[in-house]
Formats: sequence, C-alpha cells, structure tokens
Amino acid sequence: MSGPAAGTARAATTTTDVVCLGESMVTFLPSQPGRLADVPSFGRGIGGAESNVACALAAAGHRVAWVGRVGADGFGDHLVETISGYGVDTSAVRRDPARPTGIYFRTAADRGTGTHEVAYYRAGSAASAMSPENMPYEHLLAGRVLHLSGITAALSAGCLALLRDLTAPRAARPLVSFDVNHRPHLWRDGDASVLLELARRCDLVFVGEDEAEETWGIVGAEAVREALPEPSVVVVKRGSAGATVFSSGRHPGARSANAEGADTAPTAPASPASPAVAFGPDTVTDVPALRVDVVAAVGAGDAFAAGFLSATLRDLPVRDRVRHGHLMAAAALTAPGDLADPPARDHADRLVALDDAAWGRLRLGPGWTAADRAPEEVRTP
Repeated sequence: MSGPAAGTARAATTTTDVVCLGESMVTFLPSQPGRLADVPSFGRGIGGAESNVACALAAAGHRVAWVGRVGADGFGDHLVETISGYGVDTSAVRRDPARPTGIYFRTAADRGTGTHEVAYYRAGSAASAMSPENMPYEHLLAGRVLHLSGITAALSAGCLALLRDLTAPRAARPLVSFDVNHRPHLWRDGDASVLLELARRCDLVFVGEDEAEETWGIVGAEAVREALPEPSVVVVKRGSAGATVFSSGRHPGARSANAEGADTAPTAPASPASPAVAFGPDTVTDVPALRVDVVAAVGAGDAFAAGFLSATLRDLPVRDRVRHGHLMAAAALTAPGDLADPPARDHADRLVALDDAAWGRLRLGPGWTAADRAPEEVRTP
C-alpha cells in the first residue's frame, strides 16, 4: 500500500477537530431523468456518508480528517483529490493495489420514490478490507471527535471488527459519534441488529425514527432513548417533524479541547429552557424542521450530522446544535448531488438566533446559502 496521491493531502495535525472513518465512492449522476437503462450519460461526483460529513465540516471551517481505503486506481485518485480539495486531511487514507475503489450509479428521481434506482459496484472494494490490523489508529484516535456510521459495519466482518474495537472503552478515547445509517441492501446477508450494539457503545448517536422502527422494531423517540441508555446524547431524527435530542450531560470517557487546543473535560450540553422538558435524568429538546424546496433528497442526513457536530464543537446550546443541523441539511436538499456549500457561519448563526415564530416562517430554496442573503430574504409570509 502507498500513501495518497502526491500533493493532494494536508499533513495530519494533533489539533484535528473531527476524524471521519468510512468508505467513499465515485458517484455517477445522470444527465437526465429516467431509468438507468435509458440515461445516455453521467456526470462524475463523489459520495460516502463519512466523507460527506468530513467535507461539510471542513467547508464550515473545522479541522477534519477522513480515513479510509481506496484502490490504487484513477477513481481512488479522484476521491482523494476531491475530498482533499474541500480542506480535509487525507494523509491517512490507505491505497490498496489488489482491490478497486467502489463506484455507484443512480437515477435522478427522489430516493423516496419507487422509481429511484441505485446500482452499486462496491463488493470486494478496497474499503471493505478495512480491519483493526490495517488501519492507522494513531490517526483515528487523534481528534476531539471520531465520527463513524453503521454503513461501515455492513461492509465486511473486518469492518465490523474495526468498529467494535473503535467503540470499545479505552483511555483518553475521543468523543465517539455514530450515525446508525441503516442501509437495508447492505444487510441482506447480515444481522442489522448489531447496529444497536454499536450505538450503545458510543457517546453521541444519530438515528432516524423510521430506521429505528425498521431495524430494531422500536417505535417512538422515547423508546429509542430507552433502548440506548448509555450514550450521553441521542439525536432522534423525525423527518418533517424535526428532531428530538436526549442529553444527559458530560461523558467521562470523552475529551474536548479549548480554543488553544488544550485537552479539557467536556461540559454538559446546554439547553434553552423553552423547548426542553424533563425525561428521567435527561434533558429533552424538540426542534421543528424547516420548510425546504427540495432539489435532491440526497446527503441530507450526513449534512445534518455535520451541522450538529459543528455546533457541538462550538459548545452551543442543544437547540442551536439541532438548528445548525437543519440548516446544513437544507443546504444539501436545495442542491444537486451529495455535497453542497454550507451557509457562511455568521449567516447560519443569524438564522439559528431567530425566535420560534420566525424560525417557523422560514422557507429555504435553491441559492439560500448565499452570503449576501439576509434572514428576511429567506422568509415567507
């Protein structure tokens, strides 16, 4: 194995905010709507839940690394160069001369419709060979946050072993963030219930209310929290209804850092009094979603996680963390492809600071992230 393509990676630092581990693939996007059999040509992009999070966080101004494995091929070059172009540190990406980089094709239709098609060519990919024996732990454990997802666990027995090891208790473990990201087609020959085991070993968990029911038979946000008592923060995404966050305070195994980069004990997440109610030892915060004119329903969940993590790194109140998640998701939903430019931080902060009534009046469409748009310009009567 060799390192990333020359000149495409920034050097790793000891002050990385977030390290993201997972498979990234080259995505082929259709030139026009229709069945895959009828689309005459495709444009090339990149896709991958964890690299999506890394790119969004880097675009938002954070120090981020993406760690994975790609083939020693042109598609691997393209992935490393593109992700690095967002400002992400790719110095720990491994190249596999014996296995290819994963690719996939998709139609232009919404993923939520029956006409949407995705054709994956990832079996036996370089990323599927990840394991505790061949991944650089000195990089994986170097950040303030390690972000993982359930997609990696589904790729192979070695990948599952890697996630089990990274989520195991260890001294000075970074805060471990886990997006359940259940993909049914990846679990046809496996047991997706292992995702519950992994989630319970993490500090911050993102899970959709619908995927919790589909994967574990658990119905409702409160029941999800009861099934996940260990994480200090559980974010239950409820689609158009918004998100509910259960937060129990500081986690003894996580570490944070102050503005100068020194390790400090993490503080308990702050919550505004108005939307929060008591639920056992937790603070429960409900934040409604935004109205969005959707261009493509792709990458929104990854963008939400990036927005929430960005606000967490800034130690913002829980309500504001969720609102930043909603805004990042809205940026993804109003642009084609998996990745979208996030709003400038001061622009997002102005929107997050709106009162509940003004937040409820927001409706965001294509172009809303432009830095010269004031909050009033994206409202509707």
